[in-house]
Amino acid sequence: MFVLLSIFMTLPVFLLLGSEAPNAVPFVESAVIVFGIGLLGIASTYRHPRDLKPRYMFVLTVSSWFIIALLSALPFYLSDYGISAADAFFEGASGITTTGATVFSGLDTMDRDLLLWRSILQWIGGIGIIGMFVAVLPFLRVGGMRLFATESSEWTDKALPRMKTLSRGLLFVYLGFSTIAVVTYWLSGMTLFDAFNHGLTSIATGGFSTSDLSMGKFNDLILMEASLFMIIGSLPFFLFVRELHGQRWVLFRDQQVRMFITILLVVPALLTLYRWAVSPVPFNPLHNYVATLFNVTSVVTTTGYASEDYSAWGPLAFVLFFFLMFIGGCSGSTSGGMKIFRFQLSLIVLREQMIRLLHPRAVLSRNYNGRAVSDDIIASMIAYTFIFLLCLLLITVSLAAMQLDFITSLSGALTALTNVGPGLGDIIGPAGNFGPLPDPAKWILAVGMLMGRLEILSVVIVLSPAFWRS
Repeated sequence: MFVLLSIFMTLPVFLLLGSEAPNAVPFVESAVIVFGIGLLGIASTYRHPRDLKPRYMFVLTVSSWFIIALLSALPFYLSDYGISAADAFFEGASGITTTGATVFSGLDTMDRDLLLWRSILQWIGGIGIIGMFVAVLPFLRVGGMRLFATESSEWTDKALPRMKTLSRGLLFVYLGFSTIAVVTYWLSGMTLFDAFNHGLTSIATGGFSTSDLSMGKFNDLILMEASLFMIIGSLPFFLFVRELHGQRWVLFRDQQVRMFITILLVVPALLTLYRWAVSPVPFNPLHNYVATLFNVTSVVTTTGYASEDYSAWGPLAFVLFFFLMFIGGCSGSTSGGMKIFRFQLSLIVLREQMIRLLHPRAVLSRNYNGRAVSDDIIASMIAYTFIFLLCLLLITVSLAAMQLDFITSLSGALTALTNVGPGLGDIIGPAGNFGPLPDPAKWILAVGMLMGRLEILSVVIVLSPAFWRS
């Protein structure tokens, strides 16, 4: 992984042909350092067996994401911008976890190689997240993909393909959608540089932009296209692979996909009507619906783009966007958040408990997507929800202890754990950034981003004394 990361570090220099890469030396230095670490690791473990037990996979998964986030910060830290270690690590963690929160301002005049590295980081993080959710976390019995583990490997009714074939399919789909996004943006009026950056970060549901205005500098057509690509990035990629292998309409038969699309059809329409009702100025329904759809999609998919300051749309919109930050996309996608299926399972459990109150001896079946849901899956969901809320509390209290206001503390903690990007309020809202926060807050939030991306429980397990004692 380190060797591959070092190769990606050279891309900003090569893609810009050196002419617009003023930080070429820091990138090369970073690549050499990371390549050397990777080569040392390969040499020291070359003759060792590679059949990893679950205990070692936990350590590998957690440590690799934290270390890669640290190494990804090297080009920022070594650049001529004088970026502090806290800012560099925050930006690296935000990139590799596809969070999209940033400490940088003046993006319109920032060096292009650094902007390109941010987008490449999010693209790497996106495909890494898909692979982790489909292949690694179900093996470790952590994360939502346990519920879909069988579906992610069943492309036909007769045989299970090997993981190598699945990986190739996922990479093909991811590359294909990324290419389509870049070309579509370019044909719609973006410069090739902007199209390339936004194409990578849209499919990765990352949200890094090349302007302080984010997507606000582009027209309504591009906002509609971006909404579509963010939705694509939030759908289960293994279902796209199954579609390619002949299982027609399997994507739209999935319960989480149907609920996800329903939310994005209903919420923007209702919020547009609310804005129309309270607007004191002449209202353009089409333009405002496009803006509402785009910003709601950006938050629900945890992408983090913004076309305008949606926190200024009124009290209802402010509260609604706060709760939308919890949702996230579908399991097996590049998006973060709590994921749609957990809310659906909660409704199933709620319905079951209500029926049992009326009929204590009733025998009930618990099904999701036509499959039985075990008590183990329900227990895992409850444990995740509890540890998520506990981490939200601890991070919020930690930020408040640094004299940050309630909205900044709470929305900052939430946006980190759900990998959304911007928070709410005047400081870290869609019109601001995380730069003004104190350095300790940036370190805490960066760790929160990584914990949220790793479904929290895997990090907690590795940090528990029982894990090391046994």
